[in-house]
Amino acid sequence: MDVKKIGYLSFGHYRDIPGSHTPTARDALLQAIQLAQEAERVGVDGAFLRVHHFAPQHSAPFPLLAAMAQATERIELGTGVIDLRYENPLYMAEEAAITDLISGGRLQLGISRGSPEPALRGWEAFGYRTPEGMSVAEMAQQKAHVFREAIRGAGVVQADPQMTGHDGALAIDPLSPGLDERLWWGSGTRASARWVGEQGFNLQSSTLLTEDTGESFDALQAEQIAIYKDAWRQAGHSGEPQVSVSRSIIPLVTDEDHRYFGVRAQAESRDQVGHLEGGLARFGRSYIGEPEKLVEELAADAAVAAADYVLVTVPNQLGVGYNARLLESIVTRVAPDLGWR
Repeated sequence: MDVKKIGYLSFGHYRDIPGSHTPTARDALLQAIQLAQEAERVGVDGAFLRVHHFAPQHSAPFPLLAAMAQATERIELGTGVIDLRYENPLYMAEEAAITDLISGGRLQLGISRGSPEPALRGWEAFGYRTPEGMSVAEMAQQKAHVFREAIRGAGVVQADPQMTGHDGALAIDPLSPGLDERLWWGSGTRASARWVGEQGFNLQSSTLLTEDTGESFDALQAEQIAIYKDAWRQAGHSGEPQVSVSRSIIPLVTDEDHRYFGVRAQAESRDQVGHLEGGLARFGRSYIGEPEKLVEELAADAAVAAADYVLVTVPNQLGVGYNARLLESIVTRVAPDLGWR
């Protein structure tokens, strides 16, 4: 049995176009809370939010995650990922700790350098300039170090003796014990996966790799995972490294499924290669078909086999009812035959 956790990843799209159930930001936010409740009901393990800036999608995740926590009891709540270029690591540490305390320790926090975006150096508009001689990836890694040390309770500022009676270092407050063990780093290359393993973060890998070797997406991603786990072991970290992968999985069960996705099944059944940020990138295929067909195809996916958590990307604009049924079909008609349940 290859028992895995099953989660979903929502981009939180909203737009007032024909067929959209999320014409406004308010609709997308309220439905995100409702979908977490429905996903918990049908047995899904995790509800994850994709974070984007300067786009009609989820942006500031912590208020929404806290609301989702209050509306649920069991399901894990996470991000995939928060772009650290845009963040103050100490303020984010406070927000993350508070959200984790509200949830009862259910936060699974994905962070990284972030993905390509519509804004040109958008983080600078938020007040964060890349230090001279440092890449944006290095800036994000530096912020990650500050953030992780802060949530662990490290002193981050000297106390004012007149106010505190001592001149030692002060930590952020509150703290949420164990949150530092539930940090995930979003990696798009084999080189960054090695860094993730060395640092002792859990690994998040999505449906996009920002490199291409000519191998299939799942084979390249499985190589990335193997490099990560080897780096983790060589670094001597305790515990077991955890890996999540994202997949587009659409079981065609109802007439509605066929109407929305049937014609896309053939067109999206293969990887795609394109140019992104000046280099080649490989995009993973979609899994669309009858449950029996999906079981056969997913069983042959090398990266899925190596993962501990499978995050299903959901078409949130189709509404809570549709996505709850989609997730229930995966939990009841696909996962058991794969041994995930």
